[in-house]
Amino acid sequence: MWLPMHIQTVGLTEPEHTPLLLLRETTGQRCLALGIGEAEAMAITLARTQQRPPRPLTHDLLGDVIRALGTHVEQVRITELREETFYAELVFPDNTIVSARPSDAVALAVRTETPLVADDTLLAEHGIPAGDITDETAASPQQSEDQIAQFRTFLDQISPEDFGDNPP
Repeated sequence: MWLPMHIQTVGLTEPEHTPLLLLRETTGQRCLALGIGEAEAMAITLARTQQRPPRPLTHDLLGDVIRALGTHVEQVRITELREETFYAELVFPDNTIVSARPSDAVALAVRTETPLVADDTLLAEHGIPAGDITDETAASPQQSEDQIAQFRTFLDQISPEDFGDNPP
């Protein structure tokens, strides 16, 4: 059974400062804690705060391509945890299913307002009671704003030459 989820927070673990995505079941108290990359954490945070960089990020591009092809993602599913790695799927209206990293799938879901769900068995086995999660787990709003400002500065300073000698 698929249970509706929402983003509880995107933050940093203490003391490691590893990006963490907390997904919480919409009608319950369990959360899934997913370690994610810095770029994905920033992409999710930018989308949640409705900030768009001057040029589309990868997740924006993917959403634009999907729309240009005349379809949409019907559902993002967090499906399983295997060898300490979470797995996700993008589900399309024609029942096409595409495997994805949860962080990428969630970043896309935020941009496209796609419902996010998790497998009930996954939550039963790996869910963390929301009350067990401390505020120290997540970055403060000011930390998120500082990260966004830092990322925007980075975007303003890069050029195509920074990515190698081979033009596209």
